[in-house]
This record gives sequence, structure tokens and C-alpha cells, in this order.
Amino acid sequence: MAAFEAVWGGLALPPSPHYDGGPRAFRGGVPKGPAPDWFFEAGAQRTALPYAFVVGPSGEFGLEAGKWVPLHASVEGWVEALALADHARRCARTTTTLTGVAVDELELDGFEVVPEVAGFADTWWRGTDSLIAVYRGEAEVMESPRCQTATIYAGLDAWGLRGLDDIGTPSK
Repeated sequence: MAAFEAVWGGLALPPSPHYDGGPRAFRGGVPKGPAPDWFFEAGAQRTALPYAFVVGPSGEFGLEAGKWVPLHASVEGWVEALALADHARRCARTTTTLTGVAVDELELDGFEVVPEVAGFADTWWRGTDSLIAVYRGEAEVMESPRCQTATIYAGLDAWGLRGLDDIGTPSK
């Protein structure tokens, strides 16, 4: 927890497109649970939720509501996912959201996993001109498959994202 606080403590976070925005800022809480399966809260959430955002015993970032569901293998993975969501939202020509059973039917052949997000319950996939974010953490912690969501960001460049220059236009 001390290492988390030293690296991430006080970092204000942009809102997540899911999980009612996620934690507002990182702050290490008091460890809970029996060793070696302890966890600690990662920061206060933006809205009232039936679960908490926590850091697990091996540094995983996830949700806890009487059940522990890791979203990402690391806090860095959560931060990468937030940055990717913000960038994809601004750069995509179209955005489509799927929920519930439709997420299970999503065809991901031809897509590759985005390793930087270190996804467990939540994953990102990159195609030739699109990114897909699959959010299953809330569905797992709430034991409600209808809560799973996928967001498809389409109309991106050939690599998936090229970035923006200083004035907000796609860089070459």
C-alpha cells in the first residue's frame, strides 16, 4: 500500500466511461481481508456504487463487493485503459455500445488484444481501423450478465490509433 501511495497517491483521474466514472483520485485505504488475499481501497468513487475500487494483493486493480473481481493486472493497466478510452472517444468517427448477451456474441476474430491495459475482466482489442473495449467486471462482481458492456470505436487509422498533434488533428 505504501508503494501504491508513493507512486499514485493523489493522482486525479479522468472519468471512466463505465463504472459511473470510477475513482475520482487515487488514495490508498486501510487493508482489508485475510492475508494473503488482502486488498485496499484505491480511492473514493465519483458516485454511490454497490462496490469499491480496490488494489489486490499482487497489485491488481479491480472491484470488491463481498467478492473480488480484478479488472486489470495492475493499476497501470487501469490508467492505460482510461487514457485509451479518452483518446478513442475523441478520435473515432463512430461509437457503438453493446450490452448484455450482445457482448458475448461480439466477433473478435481479426482483432488483437491491447497488452498495455493488462486486462482481466476488462479487455481492449485492436483491429485495422477500430478499438473495442469489453467491460465485464461489473457483471462479474454483481453476478449479472446484463451488466456487461462493449464499446466499439470505429473509423480510426490503420494502426488503431495514430495520435493527435498539438492542435487536435490526426498526426501523420
